[in-house]
Amino acid sequence: MMTDKTSPFLGRKASWLALVVITVIAFAIVAAPVWLIQPFSPQTARGVSVSYTLRRWSPLITALSLACAVFLVAQVWRGSRWWKKAFLVILFIPLLASTWFARQNHFEWMFNPLANATYAKASEAGFVADTDIVMAVEHNGEAAAYPIRQMAYHHLVQDVVGGTPIVATY
Repeated sequence: MMTDKTSPFLGRKASWLALVVITVIAFAIVAAPVWLIQPFSPQTARGVSVSYTLRRWSPLITALSLACAVFLVAQVWRGSRWWKKAFLVILFIPLLASTWFARQNHFEWMFNPLANATYAKASEAGFVADTDIVMAVEHNGEAAAYPIRQMAYHHLVQDVVGGTPIVATY
């Protein structure tokens, strides 16, 4: 015989535990790529591979996690005291945030493309020291150089060199 406080599918404690585990998994699958791929930090090929795999699967996994969490919250909500309901809402916030964040391109937030790049002739580029490392492109007799110090933050710049549109990336 079931009482009002017992969940018909899972026990209350199991439902709470499942809800916490689901929230942690959803948060971890979204946070791991951000932690693995950081600006100005060295990355390994394995870390990049894992990051992109998690990034690809995170929208589906977080949506399923959210659906499971809604089911579990519906089971546990009735018969819970006000402070348990408040904790349910608090648990739900990072799950909702993870579900939203999984659908954002946070790599663009970390690596800001240079929106309005301006170019200077080498003789006029006072912001580039003689010792600075640059990436250089030469095409059809025209050359362009991009300082690594600036490319390390922006990671890409669109330009036209020798009449051909290019994207220089670092």
